[in-house]
Amino acid sequence: MTDPSDPVEVEIEGGLEVADSPAEAAVTPPLERPIQIKIPSRHNERLGHVIERVNADRSLHAMWRCANINAVDRLGMSDHGPVHVQIVANIALRLLRLLVSAGLAPSAVVHHGLTVQDAEVIAVLAALLHDIGMSIHRDDHERFSLILAPPKLRELLDGVYQEPYLTVVVSEVLHAIISHRSDGRPKTLEAGVVRVADALDMAKGRSRIPFEAGQVNIHSVSAAAIDKVTITRGERKPVLIEIQMSNSAGIFQLDELLKEKLNGSGLEEHVEVSATIEGETERSLVNIFRL
Repeated sequence: MTDPSDPVEVEIEGGLEVADSPAEAAVTPPLERPIQIKIPSRHNERLGHVIERVNADRSLHAMWRCANINAVDRLGMSDHGPVHVQIVANIALRLLRLLVSAGLAPSAVVHHGLTVQDAEVIAVLAALLHDIGMSIHRDDHERFSLILAPPKLRELLDGVYQEPYLTVVVSEVLHAIISHRSDGRPKTLEAGVVRVADALDMAKGRSRIPFEAGQVNIHSVSAAAIDKVTITRGERKPVLIEIQMSNSAGIFQLDELLKEKLNGSGLEEHVEVSATIEGETERSLVNIFRL
C-alpha cells in the first residue's frame, strides 16, 4: 500500500485535449478514446480487479463522456468526466488511507464487519460514479446518479462480492454518491472522504476547457487561480491540505466550495487546510471583464 505519509500533489494540467479556437475548445473527445483509470491498488486485490473492469467497461466510459457533453460543451462548466472522477477517486483513497492510519475506522468495518480494503472499494467506486447522473441532466444530477449506479455497480462487482455483502457494498456506495450534493450529510467515513475529495479537484486543469473557450465566470477564474493542491499527513490533524494560489480569486474555491463540502462531512476535526498566494504580485487572469 502507498505510504500514507508520502505527499500527494493534485496537479492536473487539463487532461483533455483543447483545440486552439474557442469554437472548438469545448468539444469533448470522441467516444472511442477512453481514458484509463489509474488507482494505487497494488495491495488491494479486490480494488485492482474492480478497476480492471472499470477500464474495460465501454458503457461507463460513454456515460462519463455524456456527462462532460452536458457539463462542458453545453453548459460551459468545469470537467465532470473521466479526468475529474479519476482525480476525485485518487484523492478520496488518499484521504481514507491517511485517516485510517490515524486510527479512524471506516463504516464498512464498524457496521458491516467488512475490511478496510472493502472500504477502499466503496470510496473509489462512489468517486468514479458520483457524477454519472450528469449524463442525464445537471439539475438534480446526484439523484440521477442513484438511478444509473445500481445496475452498473452490480455489473462491476459481479463475482467480486457474494450476497449479502454485494448489497451492503452497493448500498454504501449509493450513500456516498448522494452525500456529495450541496446539502448532503454523510454518515460514513467513506462518504465523507468522497464529498471532500470532490471539492479538492479545484486546480486550474479542471477549468482549462471552459476558461480557454471564453467561459469567464467565478468558477472558471477561481479554478484557474489554483496552481497546486498537496495532501499530506498533518502534525496537528491527520490530514493537511495545502493549496497554492497565483491569484486571490482562488479564495472562492475554498470559501464557497471546499468549506461547504467540508462542513457536515464528518471530517472537520481531522482536516487542516492551508492556502497561500505565491509570488510578489498576483498573476492577471482576466484583462477586461465586461457584463
